[in-house]
Amino acid sequence: MKHKKGSTIFLKSVIMLLGIPVLALGLFWLPGIASRDAAAHPESSYLSYLFLLYVYALCIPYFTALYQAYRLLMNIDQHKAFSKSSVRTLRAIKNCALTIVAGLVLGIASIMIMFTGKEDITGIITLTLISIFVTSTIATFAAVLHRLLQKAIDLQNENQLTV
Repeated sequence: MKHKKGSTIFLKSVIMLLGIPVLALGLFWLPGIASRDAAAHPESSYLSYLFLLYVYALCIPYFTALYQAYRLLMNIDQHKAFSKSSVRTLRAIKNCALTIVAGLVLGIASIMIMFTGKEDITGIITLTLISIFVTSTIATFAAVLHRLLQKAIDLQNENQLTV
């Protein structure tokens, strides 16, 4: 039976398209904004660089999740969708998404503490809450797939033992 790789090629290209803009923004756009903000507000320039460091720290689980999704697609291409490797990959995606959610919640809490009454932060909080919702949805989806795949593998192993 031939397996069509068109769908996984499309998904792999989507993964690449999700990673390239984030990488470009992190390398080119954000440092320029941080340095301009630090020059405009020298009394709080450390906040610009802390923000930059914080964004880079959140990029680590983001790119790890993209890599794990790519590995999952490679497993599907190699007809290893129902394997322990796929289960580990889905668990890693779930953990990365939960790490991003925790980081966003920590970021929103620190923004609310530092800037309450000083600046209008509703736009930043709204974008962060939307990001938390999207990332939580991804974590939930990965957790459900992880559990379903683990049960399928357990059933498959049980059927092999009864033969």
